[in-house]
Amino acid sequence: MKFLFRLLFGIGLMLAGVYHFIHPEFYLPMMPGWFPMPALLNALAGAAELVLGAALLYRPTARVASYGIVVLMLLFIPVHIYMIQVGGCVSEQVCLPLWAAWVRLLVVHPLIIVAALWAGNTLVKKRGSGQ
Repeated sequence: MKFLFRLLFGIGLMLAGVYHFIHPEFYLPMMPGWFPMPALLNALAGAAELVLGAALLYRPTARVASYGIVVLMLLFIPVHIYMIQVGGCVSEQVCLPLWAAWVRLLVVHPLIIVAALWAGNTLVKKRGSGQ
């Protein structure tokens, strides 16, 4: 079951990464005005999602990938806060009710972090490790 979850999570993350390159106009309005070089940051986020998603699929790198996903999700927090500050709408393509923006920040985002840790076996105590 964990393999299937890791497979779906990794593929989903890679698809999100590809979307950064195919439709950058979706992501760019989400970035606060104080972000430097938003196009470069969008490309870096997409590349990170691609690499981390692929690394999550390979068991020897899954643990490191899960930590990388956590870091990436933490780096995305300013975007979520910005979405709340502007009332949930940053463009015609990206417009959430304000309550949904809050749920995204306070519920969905932490669940993604926990899911990444679980997928990378970082939430599992190793048997016989003496810990």
